[in-house]
Amino acid sequence: MACPTENDMTRIYGIRNCDTMKQAFAWLDSRGIAYDFHDYKKLGTDAALLRKWAAQVGWEKLINTRGPSFRKLPPEKQADLTEKKAFALMLENPSMIRRPVVEAGKALLVGFDADEFAKKLK
Repeated sequence: MACPTENDMTRIYGIRNCDTMKQAFAWLDSRGIAYDFHDYKKLGTDAALLRKWAAQVGWEKLINTRGPSFRKLPPEKQADLTEKKAFALMLENPSMIRRPVVEAGKALLVGFDADEFAKKLK
């Protein structure tokens, strides 16, 4: 069996100490799925990557409007959310990006759902 190339490697994006991330790491580890971790807190993110993901799943799925970072925003920043406004918020504060985001080949998973992970990750 050939070793995976960097492009084939599963990459997981998020924040290390997030409980949902811990669940995703445990799920991947328990199944022996190798992955590369991109920590938003240390490495940030960029608009091109967010746009690529949004093209696949929609910007609405990427922004975590239920998390504390979003809920702490003043009401005027929360109101009338548009794609442009959501991108600006996520770039300014990567904690507002739903976690985890997992790229595995052509699959893109946003949020942790064990059933979806089982279907899309081998």
